[in-house]
Amino acid sequence: MFKVSVKNLQGNVVGETSLSVGVFQAPVRKDIVTRVVLWQLAKRRSGNHKTKEIGDVSGTTRKPYKQKGTGRARQGSLRSPQFRGGAVIFGPVVRDHAFDLPKKVRRMGLRCALSARLRDNQLTIVDQLSMDSPKTKKALNLFPKSVLLVGGETVCPNLKLAVANLHKVNIIPRQGLNVYDILRHDHVMLSQDAVTYLEQFLAVSPRHAAA
Repeated sequence: MFKVSVKNLQGNVVGETSLSVGVFQAPVRKDIVTRVVLWQLAKRRSGNHKTKEIGDVSGTTRKPYKQKGTGRARQGSLRSPQFRGGAVIFGPVVRDHAFDLPKKVRRMGLRCALSARLRDNQLTIVDQLSMDSPKTKKALNLFPKSVLLVGGETVCPNLKLAVANLHKVNIIPRQGLNVYDILRHDHVMLSQDAVTYLEQFLAVSPRHAAA
């Protein structure tokens, strides 16, 4: 465990808390982070791209001309790929691009991303993420231009409304934290509730820590 400062939304230090070395000072492995990001982006792909095969192209089924005697190459259908408006061979089809990734690797990716942000002084622990009114102008003065806010099990409704129109300022509950969102924001703010949850969720077992 090691100590870090806890701030409020105004940036003032209001205390300190202990963080797990295994979660927030893990070795930063770019290969693991890359695997997790590719896994996330693959799951987001709709996979609904498709070209028409010969059975999907509308048109006649009649043979264009007789098989022999014309001096031309034999043809069986005007819907064949060599004709304009015909089918596409080996084109993309509707499919699911998602693939499996072990939970151990996913959690390792989160530890790497959080550790990298803390190492680069781009991670802040705040006592609580809440506002008493949903004023965007007020939120504009509180947060950096690009920041990911990670609240508790639920997020403050006023704060959610306040940052809704701020570009690159996003708020998510603690269980929604992911590597891709951490990397696409310049700064991360964790509530103390989120820190407690993450240290339990990402805890490294003694057997793996010894390894």
